[in-house]
Amino acid sequence: MLTSIVMPRAVWLLLCLSWAGAVLLDANQRSMAADSPRPNILWLVNEDHGPHWGCYGDTYATTPTADRLAAQGVLYTRVWSCAPVCAPARTTIISGLYPPSTGSEHMRSMVAFPADKQMFPQLLRAAGYYCTNNAKEDYNLTQPGQVWDVSSNQGHWKNRAAGQPFFAVFNSGKSHEGQVRKRPHQAIHDPAQVRIPAYHPDTPEVRRDWAQYYDCVSAADADAGLRLAELEAAGLADSTIVFYYADHGAGLPRHKRSACDSGLHVPLIVYVPERFRHLLTDDARPGQSCDRLVSFVDFAPTMLSLAGIEPPAWMQGRAFLGKHASAPQEFLYGFRGRMDERYDLVRSVTDGRYVYVRNYLPHKIPGQHVAYMFQTPTTQVWRRMYDAGELTPAQERFWQPRLPEELYDLRSDRDEVHNLAGDPGQRATLDRLRQALRAWERSIRDLGFLPEGEIHARSAGSTPYDAGHDDAKYPFERVRAAAELASSLDPEAAPELARACAADDSAVRYWGALGLLMRGQPAVAAQGDVLRGALRDSSPDVRIVAAEALVRHGSAEDAAAGLQVLAELGDWSHSNVFTTMAALNALEALGEQGRTVVGDLLGQPKGAAPHARYGEYVPRLLQQLSR
Repeated sequence: MLTSIVMPRAVWLLLCLSWAGAVLLDANQRSMAADSPRPNILWLVNEDHGPHWGCYGDTYATTPTADRLAAQGVLYTRVWSCAPVCAPARTTIISGLYPPSTGSEHMRSMVAFPADKQMFPQLLRAAGYYCTNNAKEDYNLTQPGQVWDVSSNQGHWKNRAAGQPFFAVFNSGKSHEGQVRKRPHQAIHDPAQVRIPAYHPDTPEVRRDWAQYYDCVSAADADAGLRLAELEAAGLADSTIVFYYADHGAGLPRHKRSACDSGLHVPLIVYVPERFRHLLTDDARPGQSCDRLVSFVDFAPTMLSLAGIEPPAWMQGRAFLGKHASAPQEFLYGFRGRMDERYDLVRSVTDGRYVYVRNYLPHKIPGQHVAYMFQTPTTQVWRRMYDAGELTPAQERFWQPRLPEELYDLRSDRDEVHNLAGDPGQRATLDRLRQALRAWERSIRDLGFLPEGEIHARSAGSTPYDAGHDDAKYPFERVRAAAELASSLDPEAAPELARACAADDSAVRYWGALGLLMRGQPAVAAQGDVLRGALRDSSPDVRIVAAEALVRHGSAEDAAAGLQVLAELGDWSHSNVFTTMAALNALEALGEQGRTVVGDLLGQPKGAAPHARYGEYVPRLLQQLSR
């Protein structure tokens, strides 16, 4: 019974009376549900928060629903969302595939779903489940047919046929990033008592945001309590497996959008009623914590396994519960691609203790100006203090170029501020995680090494996933090797990067030019002829990188030529949205030099985009450039 772990008995009785007409099943339907050999499955999803629940040892948190559920459920301590932002994280869940393998890693993008595959609720529906989503989707993949029986704020298990097993998702937005900064707000948690992580400055604004974040987590926890009481009132608690989790890290900078543990570590409790305890694995015990490594890519095969369905071999995760549960995995993987209007390429891996981060664009700062993130007071005061030189070294790094590799020991460094990548004593750990990441990138045929526009161009007539598995369309090993060389920042690699600029594959040429840009003035001066030639490359992405390098580090004549290229490619009325975004990002990186051509772009008509989800990015970039 779930009643005692949700809320006080008196409150529950009142809720039962108020909901009686709306939610109680008739006696026949209850009886059939109780006799069902398959479990119902209920997901309670919170937005934008990490494992900041009391049951995870957080004494500042006020989360009675989670804490009571954990007392009878399994609390998973090592869960990664794969992506540190909602759309690619939810895309991972619904597909059972890593977004870098499907071309859907970029925030609010839209690409075709892989051919001959289905989203997992479709497989549940084919097996007789009634599947509802209330109500957020936010997938970066087109839906291959009808995925849900109902996906709206009307979605509810109560609308299913009598006796039909259900899979129901309810999403609470009360802990979303936008709620953390919403004012006015009546504070509940005392800002003076909050723990400030080492990377954030300790200011009144930061303390208030953190305290309000915890208030928001409590509000979302209360939503979950209402849903569980509703389940109990309907007589379904003994036949329903409950998942309670959040979709990625906290809605504060250096959490959300960051592909390290602070951005990827999420809470997860799974409650399995007595009659279905045989579906638990040996390492999962009710009322106890489980250190098994779990990621969002595992959710799809796990749902199928709980329903008695063997997960298809193409799914990239492992079932961690049910009839078809697999052995635990050794590593979890994360990624960061474009965040709204800002491009990036980060990959990460953890074994549960150590976190390895590989920055393929180390010249870009972690705190790129994502307009939505900069609405948060913490972001604003943090940046102002950086500009004023008032931060500690650990706090400054968010606003500075990165090293290619980072390594953190979560056991001694929960805030991930002490980079061990250069520690000789950690060489074995670094090599082990580095090799694990490379093997994963290879196994999924990671498409993130392609500029976003090329993902679409190379998959014309197909899908990114299928094109990515065709070596003629995507010579993965060559492109990934060029990316590793370019981002290594080894100054001796400049001649090899110059040769890459003449390769027959445009992505290899792109990384060759990008590697010269990242090495700065010496490499650009030494390979100036190569970059001048690249201004005429058939690939707009190569031209953009070469232009930025020459404007930044070349002669006055080079700068004029480069700015002309960027102005032409930054005109959305003549370029596709991906080329325009890349060109405008380059112009902003050039500072005052880039702003000299922005005026000519402001009045241009909008160009086409493959989906409305891309529509806000170019205007936001132009707005920021025009300031």
